[in-house]
Amino acid sequence: MDLTNLKFDFMRCRVIAGRMSAGLVLLSAISLGINQVEWGLDFTGGTLVEVAYEEPVNPESIRTKLTAAGYDGHVVQYFGSDKDILVRIPPQKNLTPQENATLGDSIIASLKADAQSEVSLRRSEFVGPAVGEELTNQGGMGMLAALGMVLLYVAFRFQFKFAIGAVTALFHDVMITLGIFSIVRWDFDLTVLAALLAVIGYSLNDTIVVSDRIRENFRKLRRGKPVDIINTSLNQTLGRTLVTSFTTLLVLFALLILGGELIRGFAIGLIIGVLVGTYSSIYIAANMLMILGISKEDLAIPVKEGIDDPNPPPQNF
Repeated sequence: MDLTNLKFDFMRCRVIAGRMSAGLVLLSAISLGINQVEWGLDFTGGTLVEVAYEEPVNPESIRTKLTAAGYDGHVVQYFGSDKDILVRIPPQKNLTPQENATLGDSIIASLKADAQSEVSLRRSEFVGPAVGEELTNQGGMGMLAALGMVLLYVAFRFQFKFAIGAVTALFHDVMITLGIFSIVRWDFDLTVLAALLAVIGYSLNDTIVVSDRIRENFRKLRRGKPVDIINTSLNQTLGRTLVTSFTTLLVLFALLILGGELIRGFAIGLIIGVLVGTYSSIYIAANMLMILGISKEDLAIPVKEGIDDPNPPPQNF
């Protein structure tokens, strides 16, 4: 299918799209303010235990055993094979800090009790709440730093109005992705944080391609209103945008289906980010240019005095 000759009037729906996006961002902000996100073990602290069985084991039987032993909030999943099990348990409210620090030994004892095959410990780690809080602060600062660097880069590479549009689109993508995780109550761990940072990079790449074509057409097309030039630019880059998004989603769905529990949050976060980022490159970044009143004068190449001047001043001899 040839997408180069399509003539979609994207900007015709820009008001509706803008209101819808504002509503989704507001809904995400309300959910984050009330519910926050379901912080994972990386941020809340807790115990991580990796054990190996001689025979294949069903994680559900381990979950039942841990629940009967009185452990709350545990996560049990395969780790590499059906004989390797990873157990994650948040700090238990009914235990002292010292008892939480040695919770791994108690978990191993519970798993070995009445086990059908031999159980061996491979790894036991404890993450304190202070470390989790530090990761939360550093993760938030990392995202803010990424948005700030994007603002500076786009302002230097293109023009300040393009920078405002790009940062608005990235903020839109991150907020909606966080909002979905908050509403659905999916675990938010370091893999999801990595997905959010990858979403910023992916969405920025798409926005840069669209912005470059808009700037080129503003300088090349002598006739046409800004809305017509932006529409032309979006149609010219539509094929590239759809193909890139489609191939990226193929890989992400493969990771989601075959990658296992440890990478599921990363895959889900990136799938949401790619879908929202593809939309924002068209309807958020370009929409902001219209709101800010982009014009040909903003993108005109300055002519240096005395160089290639078609009407040089008269000289007196």
